[in-house]
Amino acid sequence: MADDTPGSPRGHRLRIRILLGKGAPFGPGKADLLEAVRETGSIAAAGRRLGMSYQRAHDLVSAMNSHFHEPVVAPAKGGSRGGGSHLTPFGEEVLAAYRRIEALAEIAAAEPLRWLETRLAPAP
Repeated sequence: MADDTPGSPRGHRLRIRILLGKGAPFGPGKADLLEAVRETGSIAAAGRRLGMSYQRAHDLVSAMNSHFHEPVVAPAKGGSRGGGSHLTPFGEEVLAAYRRIEALAEIAAAEPLRWLETRLAPAP
């Protein structure tokens, strides 16, 4: 969720990190990586888009693939572009579930966040 969340007077940010099991966290960085893989068709390009090395992006994808009962990202078949990667149908479901959790949390937290924001000291 961006800093300029609609309806927020000061632009709060709610970041949800889920601990799905021992050693299986899932949060905004992994969700953004999945979206970038979907949009670019490549782990390397997704990593570049997000400002991370290929190795970091690859390691995160490998971790996600090992944490679930089926892969979230799979290699694409060759062809003129020479391969790449794509979100699997299960990866699409994982991403959608996480984004739904974010949306529900934003709704649930709206009132207490507004209360906190009204009690912040004025910006210098």
